[in-house]
Amino acid sequence: MSMMTAEQYIESLRALKTRVYMFGEQIENWVDHPMIRPSINCVAMTYELAQNPEYSALMTVTSSLTGKPINRFTHLHQSTDDLMNKVKMQRLLGQKTASCFQRCVGMDSFNAVYSTTFEVDAAHGTHYHENFKSFLTMVQDNDLTVDGAMTDPKGDRSKAPHEQSDADMFVHIVERRADGIVVCGAKCHQTGSVNSHWHIFMPTISMNEADKDWAVSFACPSDAEGMYMIYGRQSCDTRKTEEDACIDVGNAKFGGQEALVVLDHVFIPNEYIFLCGEYEFAGMMVERFAGYHRQSYGGCKVGVGDVVIGAAALAAEYNGAERASAVKDKLIEMTHLNETLFSCGLACSCQGHATKAGNYQIDLLLANVCKQNVTRFPYEIVRLAEDIAGGLMVTLPSQQDFTSDTVVGRSGETIGDICNKFFAARDGVPTEHRQRIMRFLENVCLGAAAVGYRTESMHGAGSPQAQRIMIARQGNIQGKKQLAKAIAGIPAE
Repeated sequence: MSMMTAEQYIESLRALKTRVYMFGEQIENWVDHPMIRPSINCVAMTYELAQNPEYSALMTVTSSLTGKPINRFTHLHQSTDDLMNKVKMQRLLGQKTASCFQRCVGMDSFNAVYSTTFEVDAAHGTHYHENFKSFLTMVQDNDLTVDGAMTDPKGDRSKAPHEQSDADMFVHIVERRADGIVVCGAKCHQTGSVNSHWHIFMPTISMNEADKDWAVSFACPSDAEGMYMIYGRQSCDTRKTEEDACIDVGNAKFGGQEALVVLDHVFIPNEYIFLCGEYEFAGMMVERFAGYHRQSYGGCKVGVGDVVIGAAALAAEYNGAERASAVKDKLIEMTHLNETLFSCGLACSCQGHATKAGNYQIDLLLANVCKQNVTRFPYEIVRLAEDIAGGLMVTLPSQQDFTSDTVVGRSGETIGDICNKFFAARDGVPTEHRQRIMRFLENVCLGAAAVGYRTESMHGAGSPQAQRIMIARQGNIQGKKQLAKAIAGIPAE
């Protein structure tokens, strides 16, 4: 099969029997649900751009497994150029959607699991690497979207998986059979889970021998028996269900999504198992996936940042304030912060190296520095955008008020007339344009899109302390001490 078009991707989801629940009820037609469809449109853009000759060089690549052209989101990185092109591709998609396009977690899991299984096999004589290569070949040949699932509920954070009062707080093996395993548990905050054809499950922390039943990695289809998803709420999400509310939604076409993914005694055949009790490799898989995913934020969040900066500049222009030196300075600062994030994404990519399996891994220290900056800079970019936009971003009447024909004025003016009069922009700019840009900024800064930009910048790919732990581990303080001793004339130990 050749690479899918956006339309073919959307239709392929209809063939799945994925169980999705929202507001306490099962959603039968989740593909067309107004709260879910914007996130599907985001994933569809990864397919659409791959078909566009203008972007195909960035969006597509030759498979190292089959030699066929594939979507870059299903690729195993073969060079530092591949790593940098990944970041550039993610920035492009952020610019096109101003949201989370959800396919990054799968791409990052492919590369982490590929290299880890190679080393597990070398140590234990297992066949996980061949299992994974066969699985990924199928994914590439069919141009599938795969969700990478890592974050467990964790329960009592002070306890290891085997110490939890409820074993399901971490995904674990409940039965070993000759033809496979049966697993239970859940994964939280799963970006793109509903919109994916398959899932790859991975451990979420390093483990010891007592946790070997929880040291498990595998793939399964999203509509596997015993697997279901509970859709996560977002701020202002029900605006998408309101009639004729495209302006009030802010970003009416695109959006992200997260869900709780539950595994209730799901059977996993042997050919889809990538780790099964080899607990000493759980940490390696976690660390590598986290590194790739922290690199990703130096691309996707930068692309969204580009749109936020543009929206803030438009808000200033519509307000007639674009020439103010304070506004110009804020836009410069926003640009500086955004390009710094991009620089971090590129830096950890160009400093990458080949793994023992042959695919390329980013520089883990710089990837963690990249994500540490992402936990801070988008917040400042949003703050400055809110500063430029002004209070109207959160006090604007509804779209229905601007179109209302209810008479309220002494001269026969309607509510719509009054709103369009008093919220008019500078001369030559339609009031609706000002409405749209204010609602868009509200959406990105505070609403549903904030989940995929501001809040996800903090907690996606690990909360800030997770990066600080890795920075401390990889920062080589002892080596830096020796550098200082050498120059200061202090004998080395």
